[in-house]
Amino acid sequence: MKKAVIVTFDKFTDIDIFLAWDLLNRVKLRDKEFQVKIVGTEITHKSVCGLDLKTQGLIEECNDADLLFFGSGPGTRNVIKDELYLKRFNLDPSRQIICSMCSGALIIAALGHLTGLSATTYPTAFEALKNFGVDVLEDKHLVTHGNIGTAAGCLAAVDLMAWAIEKLYDNKVSEDVIASVLPIGQGQVCIY
Repeated sequence: MKKAVIVTFDKFTDIDIFLAWDLLNRVKLRDKEFQVKIVGTEITHKSVCGLDLKTQGLIEECNDADLLFFGSGPGTRNVIKDELYLKRFNLDPSRQIICSMCSGALIIAALGHLTGLSATTYPTAFEALKNFGVDVLEDKHLVTHGNIGTAAGCLAAVDLMAWAIEKLYDNKVSEDVIASVLPIGQGQVCIY
């Protein structure tokens, strides 16, 4: 059974979490055993827009997940300074797909997984990511290295999830999931 986890925290960007949640859950139409969970450090986390989101587990579930997704938002600036938070992760990019939207890249960098790599993030986080020694590609919406992917601009989540789903499954599953959300006339199939 394959498992994906979406990491949330207080002051997360709503669209990042919910778009990834929706796209990953569409994979379940192909693989009924595929598990998708939203994890955090609390029972609920409040979004930047004020929505309370109930979590389905703790961040330690990231350590055995096949795919990890870090969303963005002002809350990333708090968690990257919290050593106890960061110590709860034991990630391995040789066996896990690790990806982020916008300032979620700061978490991956704080965990040491962007050392020596290039990445992208939202413009308001360019300098913070550079402070981790990351080569920030300011004109790219998606940057991947092996099993690590970073994306910038909320709707870049579609391309990021396409990449991650293809790495986890194959091109057909990825294409079918993405086709199901494209505007009419741009997608080939609908899996509903």
